[in-house]
Amino acid sequence: MISFVSGDEIGNHGNGMSSDKYSLDKLSDIVARLRGEGGCPWDRKQTHESIKPHIVEEAYEVVDAIDSHDTQALIEELGDVLLHVVFHSQLGSEEGAFNLGNVIHAIEDKMIRRHPHVFGDATVKSTAEVLRNWERIKQDEASQETGILAKVPRSLPALMRAHKVQEMAARVGFDWAQAKDAFEKVVEETNELREAMDSENQESISEELGDLLFAIVNVARHLGVQPELSLMDTVDKFIKRFSFIEAQAKDMGMHVEDMTLKQMDSLWDKAKESEDL
Repeated sequence: MISFVSGDEIGNHGNGMSSDKYSLDKLSDIVARLRGEGGCPWDRKQTHESIKPHIVEEAYEVVDAIDSHDTQALIEELGDVLLHVVFHSQLGSEEGAFNLGNVIHAIEDKMIRRHPHVFGDATVKSTAEVLRNWERIKQDEASQETGILAKVPRSLPALMRAHKVQEMAARVGFDWAQAKDAFEKVVEETNELREAMDSENQESISEELGDLLFAIVNVARHLGVQPELSLMDTVDKFIKRFSFIEAQAKDMGMHVEDMTLKQMDSLWDKAKESEDL
């Protein structure tokens, strides 16, 4: 049985949680019953492929809960992610490929193997050295045909994937020395995009735009900014300001689509001013 202690037992006294121990066994049994004869029709027809998009969605909902500082929401969303781990493990068990025990043992072994400074005799002096050792161990684990960047999932959102690829390359020394060097690349790629636009070659435009976005991600990484989260915040800001324009247009007895760009720009500036108050 895989057991876990509650929050009380790790120092969260007074939070209303019981001191009982918990295990994955009950959750695993619940999922097995949902998948079994007389179980839930929806759950019974699911496959690894069919529920694949949902675990990505759940991961983003965990991020939302963290951003909102909502502890209860974070508990619930982490539970949803855990459910997916158990569900995929149940599917693997039914296929005779793997089970939950295999998943847990695999991550246990990996964490011990990749932390020789904690579980072995290795010594480290900084976080950067920990990360370099981590990548070196990963390379040793990989087959000779597999590069260090090959395991970065292609299904990641593009900004996150770019950040991860650059981060891993940087750990083995392939990186700009500082942020201003990376920024010069942004200037260079901006000029190349302008040239592509002048050529009106759509394929070239797409390529140069991709290069520019990749260069911007590199600057963000050097500045300690997560580009995916930064862009999400900007999109939220845009929605908030545009909603202000819509509300103002309604008060004026107008539809947004009937307004001129000049009118909308004026309201946009008012939205910005209201945020500074």
